[in-house]
Amino acid sequence: MGTRNFLWNFTKKFVTFGLITVTVSDRYVTVVPVRGGSMSPTFNPKTSSSTGNISDDYVLVEKFCLNKYKFSHGDVVVFRSPLNHKETHIKRIVALPGEWFGNRQNYDVLKIPEGHCWVEGDNTASSMDSKSFGPVVLGLIRGRVTHVVWPPHRIGAVKSTPPERLSSL
Repeated sequence: MGTRNFLWNFTKKFVTFGLITVTVSDRYVTVVPVRGGSMSPTFNPKTSSSTGNISDDYVLVEKFCLNKYKFSHGDVVVFRSPLNHKETHIKRIVALPGEWFGNRQNYDVLKIPEGHCWVEGDNTASSMDSKSFGPVVLGLIRGRVTHVVWPPHRIGAVKSTPPERLSSL
């Protein structure tokens, strides 16, 4: 009976821990990897190794901002791609709902529709963002990036100050 009791108690604790972890990850905070170089140098700066590979950063994503879709200029957000719901992107908000925005690539000026935002990667040469798919519906946003949590030498808060080139009109 001792082994059976041990297994039952272990299973209950394991399932309880799993449910709590899933709930916290789904509703409050989660950690996600950043793939690619579209947000470099903010995320995934080139390593100084001889191979020159990009090492993936892992970031903390808070979800409290989703309650009333409270975002600010310069916030880095995680969102589902408007073109493919299976893809997730991480970009910086450069224009909010109702604002006028000047696109420096083609000199267009457009008004961001209500319920949308304009996002761009920090590395414009390598970023699929609003320049490719237009304003992003706020409902596609999964959370706001607050900190780099891995690798250890990069741990720290993410600045919400957008680079100079990302200014709205």
